[in-house]
Amino acid sequence: MLIKKGMHMTTQVDEPGNRMLPEAQTRTATDRWLSRGLLLPALIFAILLTQIPFIVTIIYSSLQWNLLKPADFGFTGFDNYVTVFRSGDLLPAIIATVLITALAVILSLLLGLLFAILLDRRFRGRAVARTLMITPFLLMPAAAALIWKYSMFDTNIGVINWVVEALGLDPIEWSTNYPLWTVVIVLTWQFTPFMMLILLAGLQSQSREILEAAAVDGAGPLKIFTYMTLPHLRMYIEIAVLLATIIIIQVFDPIAILTKGTGGTKTLSYLLYERAFIGLNVGEAAAYGVIVVILTIVVASVALRTMFKVFVAGVER
Repeated sequence: MLIKKGMHMTTQVDEPGNRMLPEAQTRTATDRWLSRGLLLPALIFAILLTQIPFIVTIIYSSLQWNLLKPADFGFTGFDNYVTVFRSGDLLPAIIATVLITALAVILSLLLGLLFAILLDRRFRGRAVARTLMITPFLLMPAAAALIWKYSMFDTNIGVINWVVEALGLDPIEWSTNYPLWTVVIVLTWQFTPFMMLILLAGLQSQSREILEAAAVDGAGPLKIFTYMTLPHLRMYIEIAVLLATIIIIQVFDPIAILTKGTGGTKTLSYLLYERAFIGLNVGEAAAYGVIVVILTIVVASVALRTMFKVFVAGVER
């Protein structure tokens, strides 16, 4: 659009894709910096809250500092990191973390999908059933682990062993004979409601008219679920798996209460606790902490990038 001012012709461009006036550009830049300035206090607080402890941890990791030997204190450089990689405990801890996380996520996803499908149907008492199903996820991890340890897995008074003995079998020492599955069962029980909630929201967002039209056209329940419901739930499944993985990978309470890291259940979080509060080796524990933080950042970055792609794909659809 052209505007004549005296003997001069000025160009005012307000159509998409064209140039903007300097005043508009200045206003846009000002608004952008204003929005950043409003976020600056929160950003500074987050940096102080997270980065200062991390810097202190890096400093500690360069020190020879064992609380059992207070006189033996000094700067060692990267010796603690060399000890961490040579000790042979890091790789088994990574494997245990990946194995426990993968099994718990897969089992809770399958059970969560099953319960979501059941609760998506209309029946009397559905609201009560939903509330009861959500309850395990609302419990504190330590409380859930204690309940399972004494009420379910105990050799003498546990419900599971009572059923096993009723079937004529010998009682099972769960924490001793099956430590890995003991932790996985507790995590699956606690995170199944989390998966169920996300997948139930996905099921309820599906168009009922389309499902009814498919049924009228002769598609059976299995075909409708395979070719319509599962593709619709893909975004919800990916989000549930990513969020559950980020949470479960940091789990500590069930391992400390049920197995104390024995039987291949010594994850990275428990290994760090063991070095810091049992071995009282501050320098080595700090080195483990730095390595765990780096690995967590890598996993979180990949997970968040994948989650962003999932959201973008969902918006484009």
